[in-house]
Amino acid sequence: MNVNEQAPKILAVDDEVKILEVIKAFLKSKGFIVFTAENADQALEIFNNEQISLIILDLMLPGMSGEEICKTIRKKSRVPIIMLTAKADEADIIEGLGIGADDYITKPFSLKALHARIEAVLRRSSNDLLFNKCSFNNGELEIDFESRSVRKNNLDVKLTPNEFKILKALVKYPNKVFTREELINIALGSDFEGYDRAIDSHIKNIRQKIETDPKNPVYLLTVHGVGYKFGGK
Repeated sequence: MNVNEQAPKILAVDDEVKILEVIKAFLKSKGFIVFTAENADQALEIFNNEQISLIILDLMLPGMSGEEICKTIRKKSRVPIIMLTAKADEADIIEGLGIGADDYITKPFSLKALHARIEAVLRRSSNDLLFNKCSFNNGELEIDFESRSVRKNNLDVKLTPNEFKILKALVKYPNKVFTREELINIALGSDFEGYDRAIDSHIKNIRQKIETDPKNPVYLLTVHGVGYKFGGK
């Protein structure tokens, strides 16, 4: 079978070889290019040398855990990550999403369900990267990423550069929960030496400018114990 070089490249990371073999065979049959890794060293080497479109990442790995791999990748890339977890506890899932995963699927899982998650995450990621303008709540909030402008009820909203970077990150990855550290890296830079609570001040200021009722936000939502996500529709 000829390999389509333009096909999405999937990296599957799991220490169970049989699971990797099944995932690889199935996804190849669906037209994906599939790489596999059994540990962190293999995973990061492949990631650094290939244009990976999506990562399927088991959180329970020997040595460097899946959580640590996710954190390492998130320092330099927004590649979509679907975490595989045997933990069905809500707190564990929230933690996984909080460190940068885009979606999750619990073991045991069906290959059909995994394929559906992959297609949905890739589609969302593609849309996020391509659109320059968007509007929410029937046009109440409008954002133009190219001109870096924001309008609320047809009136210009003046955001600082850092406020706009924070809003952009949240909007382009809806339902992704960003930790304060991630937002600092995106908006303020990794060399920022202030407190992570500075993000709270920025969020408060943005809410004052774009929310109808800042005390009951519909756009910038707090995920208690984790961080923030975008809730506009």
